[in-house]
Amino acid sequence: MSASVPVAGVDVGGTNIEVGLVGDDHEVLDRAKAPTPTDGPEAVLDTIASLVGDLDEEPLAVGVGIPGVVHDGAVLTVPNLEGWGDSFDLVGALGERLGGVPLALGNDANVGLLGEWVAGAAAGGRNVLGLWLGTGVGGGLILDGRPYTGSRGAAGEIGHVVVLEGGALCSCGRRGCVEAYAGRRMMASAAAAMHDAGRDTELFAIADDEGKPRPTSGVWARALDEGDALATELVDSAVDRIGVAVGSAVNLLDLDTVVVGGGLAEKLGQDLADRVAEAAGPWMLRPSPDLRFVVSELADDAGVVGAASLGRATLLGG
Repeated sequence: MSASVPVAGVDVGGTNIEVGLVGDDHEVLDRAKAPTPTDGPEAVLDTIASLVGDLDEEPLAVGVGIPGVVHDGAVLTVPNLEGWGDSFDLVGALGERLGGVPLALGNDANVGLLGEWVAGAAAGGRNVLGLWLGTGVGGGLILDGRPYTGSRGAAGEIGHVVVLEGGALCSCGRRGCVEAYAGRRMMASAAAAMHDAGRDTELFAIADDEGKPRPTSGVWARALDEGDALATELVDSAVDRIGVAVGSAVNLLDLDTVVVGGGLAEKLGQDLADRVAEAAGPWMLRPSPDLRFVVSELADDAGVVGAASLGRATLLGG
């Protein structure tokens, strides 16, 4: 297969769905984007099919990354998309909409890390953790030079590592997860509650000024840049909790690379990766002297490129 026979990569996020036509050299040749529907999986699949149909060429295969636990073509749980229930046969349902084109499905953080591994900041890494900071907190793993998803597709879920027993309520229903402190949705909820209780913040005024219905990564970045005390406090807390989980992951897996991606990383750059490294330091026992913390290079394209790599594998594997 050559770059003249592209594959589509689909990155389903809590806010937007990104679709790209990706060549064999991992270059995004064409792209389409739409808000993520909030009324369940059927609407999401309709949107994906429409976006794929809008691309310049019909892809020979499609790969999809979605924020949930994925196993054998089904989505087992999706905590950060509205209207999703129990297990859903995404590959079967989407395949019908796309006319039977070969499909592959993966967790969004896993495919984001895959994109960075084949064409970005994780290139050359053998034992890599991907940390994706967006609506929630996602994670992915490369172990011994191969993508690792575990026995049932749930490996790498660093957002649901518990860092404080009995702590803040997470979107998954448990307490004390990293995501309860560092997921953008949970951070916004905490900011709103504290603002209602009398804390000063310009976070929501900035969101209004930028025409956003809720604080996006760009809104958080602007609030930090303007010295907003509450926004700074919440981001500091998020980084501290992330540091506990990442430091423990380094101890468990002896990593050589940690890639920090997602919307907040795109806005804050390498400074955020450096802050995560600093926060993880006190919790690491004997890290590799070559351990590096790097920010995603592909930004929004990481998930698209990684998902397309999954799709391309269906062709190469017959």
